[in-house]
Amino acid sequence: MNKRNDILELSFDFALQIISYCEQLEEKRKYVIARQLLKSGTSIGANVREAQNSESNQDFIHKLKIAAKEADETQFWLLLCEKSSNYPSPNDLTATIISIKKLLNAIIATMKNKSLK
Repeated sequence: MNKRNDILELSFDFALQIISYCEQLEEKRKYVIARQLLKSGTSIGANVREAQNSESNQDFIHKLKIAAKEADETQFWLLLCEKSSNYPSPNDLTATIISIKKLLNAIIATMKNKSLK
């Protein structure tokens, strides 16, 4: 029986949504932002997945912290798109990245507490 992994699923689904949104940006010739957003937005899930094979709790926390930094960067690019008049709206992506950040921070805090015990 496989246990459900919310952050793994959420970050993977988000990466797929980011790919679609970046394709919309490229259709509108917004290549620079599309590239930055594609890199940071898909990196979150890649780092979360890499954390699943970590060598220790500290390694796990470190990889999730990298994912959290990528989530911060992604939120920045989405906010730029949201506030720029010539960009398509990121719609639900902004709400999703906030959820991902909250979940990552909760997991990191829980793992830090476990490491202290």
